[in-house]
Amino acid sequence: MLTNFVVPNSYHDSVFLMSIAAKVKKLPGIREVSCVMGTEENQRILEIAGLLADEGRKAGPNDLLIAAIADSDEACRAAVRAAQEGLMRRASSSAEGPLFSRSLQGALERQPDSNLALISLPGRYAREQAEQALRRGLHVFLFSDNVPVADEIALKKLGRELGLLVMGPDCGTALLSGVAVGFANRVRRGNIGIVAAAGTGLQEVSCLVHNRGGGISHAIGTGGRDLSEAVGGMSMLQGMELLENDPTTRVVVLISKPPAPSIAERILDRARAGRKRYVVGFVGAAGAPDNGNVTFASTLSEAAERAAVLSGVPARGQAEPSGHALPYEASAELTPPPAALETSGCDVDPAVLASRVAPGRRYLRGLYSGGTLCYEAEHLLRSRLQGVRSNISHDPKRLMADPRRSGGHVVIDLGDDEFTVGRPHPMIDFTLRTERLLQESADPECAVILLDVVLGYGAHPDPAGALAPALVEARRLGVAVVASLCGTDLDPQGYAAQKAALESFGVTVCCANADAVRLAAGVAVVAARG
Repeated sequence: MLTNFVVPNSYHDSVFLMSIAAKVKKLPGIREVSCVMGTEENQRILEIAGLLADEGRKAGPNDLLIAAIADSDEACRAAVRAAQEGLMRRASSSAEGPLFSRSLQGALERQPDSNLALISLPGRYAREQAEQALRRGLHVFLFSDNVPVADEIALKKLGRELGLLVMGPDCGTALLSGVAVGFANRVRRGNIGIVAAAGTGLQEVSCLVHNRGGGISHAIGTGGRDLSEAVGGMSMLQGMELLENDPTTRVVVLISKPPAPSIAERILDRARAGRKRYVVGFVGAAGAPDNGNVTFASTLSEAAERAAVLSGVPARGQAEPSGHALPYEASAELTPPPAALETSGCDVDPAVLASRVAPGRRYLRGLYSGGTLCYEAEHLLRSRLQGVRSNISHDPKRLMADPRRSGGHVVIDLGDDEFTVGRPHPMIDFTLRTERLLQESADPECAVILLDVVLGYGAHPDPAGALAPALVEARRLGVAVVASLCGTDLDPQGYAAQKAALESFGVTVCCANADAVRLAAGVAVVAARG
């Protein structure tokens, strides 16, 4: 039973609407629910997901659209009532006291020393607010997606003119002077800076640096389109300049999917002209020899390792640091982690895991919450398995015909727009991934499931617990599960506790995505041989 309900002229930010949808989804008889603004793009995605009815097609961009699929008319009505009650509770709480500022001016009056504005608005409205923030002397962290490219270019040009940084649009992660913004992990302060057009790529590298005993000075997100021909790498170049002039930064790591060729050369020219050491991790790009102060890495884990060593952390097996590292922040809490975090799960024999796979199963299924980690997995699997497909491949021949149905070897970014419209990101809410994990396990051709489990601020408070029922079922059906665990000992979920819990449910845990990919591919190869 499908229902759409439209609330005219009722704007709410996407993060709040996702939280409403997550709560409504837990009601009895509710199969799927979405709460979004009625923009053309949102309606298109709802149509693809089977959630759009005639009433919803009448919604305008300023209208709230509630869509639900339920077992009965009564369950549909209950879903709509619950969503409206959630909206009313927010309105009443904001009326009781100054919990929210209704304008940038009001926020600055309450907090006049602010120097950063975090903006999460529908894309078409983001430019006006971001421009106001820049003209008030604020750096901008632009979480909004669906921002027109022309608006992004205009904002970044204005920011550059004013000496202010525009991170985004569609920027989800940053670490600024030790402060986590968006989805980020808690890591020790140090002398490695990061500029990344990749949110989970930034998270993985910062966590691996921490787990090797290094530390992060600043980690700047740019938004995924920054290194396109149109945008020209403006934020990455500006971030590089800021880190060049930062006395606490010794090594700079650059992270992205393959940039436009001309933009890649512009970025590399700036790095070669710099005073700092650079590690370039353009995931999926062709490798290149080291050149002066620029070192290239083929995977995110290699980028973290090279940066750590260049920063003064001892190389593996080396007793003393090479070179003279800047001192890390002194704190009894921020001590180097145990060596187990560096190698856990990486030395497992694929044949041992494959021996636990039920007969006839042969394919790998990757279920990712991080787009960059998914892209890295697809790239690494191309040389190991035949016919790998993905919903985010840059190669049209490798795109999945229907991301909701798997066949053969596939790696899927469940955080892509087609899965997340009106619902929480899979790092926050594990419902979608749990359902898909059960779906893949029930497929008699699925031999191994590959997961990323991302800890940190904004992520699910207990990922292992949320996945537990599906993991137990996968093991019962004879499916191997391999996971990369992105996090640190300082994250609120606790790295060691999450690792132990995942392993208790039969998961083989690796510390880096590349290691997990190689192991899972090996399992699939051995399983296919029978």
